[in-house]
Amino acid sequence: MSEIINNREYRKKVLKELILELHDGKSVEEVKERFAELIEGVSASEISEMEAAIIAEGMPIQEVQRLCDVHASVFKGSIEDIHKAEMQEMDKTPGHPLNTFLMENRELEKLLKGQLKDALNSFAADDSKDNINRLTEGLNLLWDIDKHYSRKENLIFPYLEKYEITAPPKVMWGVDDEIRAEIKGIKIELGNYRGNKEEIVKRLEALMNRVNEMIFKEENILFPMCKDTLTEDEWIIIMEESDEIGYCLTEPSGIWKPQRVNVEKKDKEKTSSEAPGYVKFGAGILRAEEIESLLNTLPFDMTFIDKDDVVKYFSQGKERIFARTKAVIGRSVQNCHPPASVHTVEKILHDFKAGIKDHEDFWIKMGDLFVYIRYFAVRDSKGNYMGTLEVTQNIKPIQDIQGEKRLLS
Repeated sequence: MSEIINNREYRKKVLKELILELHDGKSVEEVKERFAELIEGVSASEISEMEAAIIAEGMPIQEVQRLCDVHASVFKGSIEDIHKAEMQEMDKTPGHPLNTFLMENRELEKLLKGQLKDALNSFAADDSKDNINRLTEGLNLLWDIDKHYSRKENLIFPYLEKYEITAPPKVMWGVDDEIRAEIKGIKIELGNYRGNKEEIVKRLEALMNRVNEMIFKEENILFPMCKDTLTEDEWIIIMEESDEIGYCLTEPSGIWKPQRVNVEKKDKEKTSSEAPGYVKFGAGILRAEEIESLLNTLPFDMTFIDKDDVVKYFSQGKERIFARTKAVIGRSVQNCHPPASVHTVEKILHDFKAGIKDHEDFWIKMGDLFVYIRYFAVRDSKGNYMGTLEVTQNIKPIQDIQGEKRLLS
């Protein structure tokens, strides 16, 4: 029997069966019992293969996402020991992106077990205005988790997708979005408090549990998978681009410089080999440096994807509304969006390619901003589709314009 249990393919088959049994309504305890009998150890790569296989066979991503917290608790006992040494190694590597993620998780755990739990207990005992404010303050701190998740989604996931590891990122991104939405939802309930104390306590307890489960999944499934997959050069890019998104409740403990890579020399060589030339247009000529500076000076953000839906360029103006990192260059645009919005992206692209539409507009409120998002089909002189241009602008200052201005300020 032990020979069968140790067989990798058989183990993967059993893992898949366990998830399907949960999907069909078996209890967590029933699945845990079978798991304990048949499986001695599970690697992160096997979980990735399992999820990908289930999705490939037709189970919707949303179903796998719904089971995410359940199967994480099933696997918890066996995975922790396997990856403990790897994560301890990362704890001793200051400045490495994984080290920063781990530091943030420790701070999140302190917040959940300390300030936020204390505030929740006080609110549960007495829903006074002061205790509502304390709880809101704790949730405001917890919202810093958005930076943690954004770095994961915009810097880590693109590289996993490059190596065709797609199922875990899609499932995890969906859960991240649910956690974000619940933080916002509970804050709204507190802001318009109507005496529904028990409901808020129950929702916040569930939210805190989901955050803890996500920490477990990151450190025992996602991060070990990343450590085994990404190159040092890719980790360097992730580290360099992390500042643009920001950090959660803490800062990196240093600058990581692997001994085998001379980052400064690499940058100099890259600069010298990419000297700017001239580009001739129908109505003038510009140097490459002038073109880039001109595009970055425009009072709106631009992103261009080519005819094959691949992200090819984005402008880098001073007031970018939506975070973009260089890691998105070369990615399929569908993989740059959370699963819930992919169908909208694909519908726009379908209509552009089919010639049904030439543009599509959206507008949303984001705090003090009123964001106007426009998509344009880019076509050549013969009308052939070349790609799609996204233009994003805060039009609130334009809406506020009144009267006339004819004199220089």
